[in-house]
Amino acid sequence: MGNYLTALIAAALVIAFAVLLRPKLKERAGAIAISDGFRARREAMVAGQIEARGVRDPVVLKAMREVPRHEFVPVELKNAAYDDRPLSIGLDQTISQPYIAAYMTEALGLKPGDKVLEIGTGSGYQAAVLASITNKVFSVEIICELERSARETLVRLGYSSVRTVCADGYKGWPEEAPFDAIMVTAAPGHVPQPLLDQLKPGGRLVMPVGTRLSQELVLIRRTGTGFRKESLIPVIFVPMTGEAELKHSGAHY
Repeated sequence: MGNYLTALIAAALVIAFAVLLRPKLKERAGAIAISDGFRARREAMVAGQIEARGVRDPVVLKAMREVPRHEFVPVELKNAAYDDRPLSIGLDQTISQPYIAAYMTEALGLKPGDKVLEIGTGSGYQAAVLASITNKVFSVEIICELERSARETLVRLGYSSVRTVCADGYKGWPEEAPFDAIMVTAAPGHVPQPLLDQLKPGGRLVMPVGTRLSQELVLIRRTGTGFRKESLIPVIFVPMTGEAELKHSGAHY
């Protein structure tokens, strides 16, 4: 009799648990369906906008396929998240065109375990792409409202290894230096010396440099004897603010 009652109680608990769980399962199924719709758009974005323009690094392509770009844009722009263009995220800031995000990531030549500094967290999208390759991503954002929002989004989506701080990116993050790679997503008129100082030997820095209307993307490598610069492509980024606006000279290459 005791075993029979135990079995009945166990069955009742299973049924109750199933009833309670059912709404959650339906909700999760709906979320997966929505995600699948955007996944198809990410695949099309990678094929038509990124691979078609010459980005070949399989690690970068995988990251671009996986990171849900639509989660990093304002609600009213979700349907435009995978368009071939930058989008406004408010406060006079933008999320970069998908191709540029992929191109800059590939230019850094990242490996798992590399320590990376990003200047200009913005929405958090680029940090998520970097974090899909290495678990040592540090990101600086001068607009505290954006930094808080990006941090919350990154944690919500599972990119909790990314560390962010609200500070002037011109100065880098000296407490965490040196870095294997640094990416800057706003354009100063010159290369900030603190960023060069925070590169490891062999480290790479990719960033836009120039005026509001004329900029180029550059790749700088730290060698055993100094720095070597390579000009990449013309670009247009938002200007770097803060100390960069006050400096009239810096490291020129």
